[in-house]
Amino acid sequence: MKDMRILVDTNVLLDYLLDRQPFAESAAQLLAVCEEKKVRGCIAAHSVVNIFYILRGRHSARQKKEILRGLCEAFIVVGIDPYKIFYALEDIEFDDLEDCLQAECAKEFHANYIITRDGDFAVSAIPALEPDAFLALMEQGE
Repeated sequence: MKDMRILVDTNVLLDYLLDRQPFAESAAQLLAVCEEKKVRGCIAAHSVVNIFYILRGRHSARQKKEILRGLCEAFIVVGIDPYKIFYALEDIEFDDLEDCLQAECAKEFHANYIITRDGDFAVSAIPALEPDAFLALMEQGE
């Protein structure tokens, strides 16, 4: 499954980083699969900024940067650009701008799946799976 490509949504990364139960274990397994290069994983650049903000009060700036550096080493970071922003602003299918930007980053990466716990990706051209469903799919493919 090394040719498998996924975009990991911010909420899954936060499940891992904030040890949000009962989701943290599957998020940790998903991150391990990406770190071990069993699949090619990416994250959207704006996820890095959002996570830095969300971790405020829990970690120092230095600690947050170290945490995010680790994520950036484990994943390919896909940037947003004016095209993606304008497309997301014009897209009438997506109600959530941030979700649309995630989907646009997934398209650029040629992701097979968006891994998320957010149910708002039904209109995405790239199918969305929850972490447990993706991990089960991987087990079947091995």
